[in-house]
Amino acid sequence: MKDAMAVVGSPTIPDAHPRPVPIALTIAGSDSGGGAGIQADLKTFAACGVYGASVITAVTAQNTKGVSAVHVVPADIVAAQIDAVFSDLDVRAVKIGMVARQDVVEAIVAGLARWTPAPLVVDPVMIATSGDSLLAPDAVAVLRDRLLPRATLITPNLPEAAALLGETVAADDAAIARQGRALLAIGCEAVLIKGGHGSGPESIDHLFTADGIVRFPAPRLDTANTHGTGCTLSSAIAAFLARGEDIVSAVGAAKAYVTAAITAADRLAVGRGHGPVHHFHAIKTP
Repeated sequence: MKDAMAVVGSPTIPDAHPRPVPIALTIAGSDSGGGAGIQADLKTFAACGVYGASVITAVTAQNTKGVSAVHVVPADIVAAQIDAVFSDLDVRAVKIGMVARQDVVEAIVAGLARWTPAPLVVDPVMIATSGDSLLAPDAVAVLRDRLLPRATLITPNLPEAAALLGETVAADDAAIARQGRALLAIGCEAVLIKGGHGSGPESIDHLFTADGIVRFPAPRLDTANTHGTGCTLSSAIAAFLARGEDIVSAVGAAKAYVTAAITAADRLAVGRGHGPVHHFHAIKTP
């Protein structure tokens, strides 16, 4: 019995040469339902093999049916979170999602100027899957003119791309190409216009860089459980960038991950509205 107790209680031998894990940071709003925002970002980081840190810009009362309340975190607290993370952690990539209002955007821009992180993925979140607004109207211009030019990659969906440019939603490839080039001219290194709001048998994401256009097609899946898809894609891209992938490879890997997460979404049965994608679809469960 004594020997058995000794075996059970024996400490594990620590790794003499621990390997640093890639770290990614999400700057975004909290989703109390767990399907989007900070919660989706951290789940995605973990699923894609990176350590996740967070800066919370807003707290939402939210579930699969919609957003019932939003509390914006004061800009000075957002700034303090940014400084706390960067002063200690070796952040290899940053994803920015919901920024809520103008003073928060300005605090983020100032924080990025202090720490100059790279790469930076910006998902210009304006409207939730439920249709609820997540960005104050007076913050759109500040987002477009001050934050987006700093980005390595921005990831608008079709309505967001149109809103940033003050245009109607692109209805064909020619319009998507024109809007992609216009967004690229803002100053970011690359633009990914997502095709989830489009039509047809395929959902095609269009990546615009100085070298041209790369298309990422995937079957359009028949499911209502797509809550947090945009958050998940941008976070997956940031995760793969943190792991050292280039933009094209990171987008391709992230697209494959999100497609699999949507494919498996109906296995979860979470909530009574637009359920979340299955972030941990690759893990076997009972």
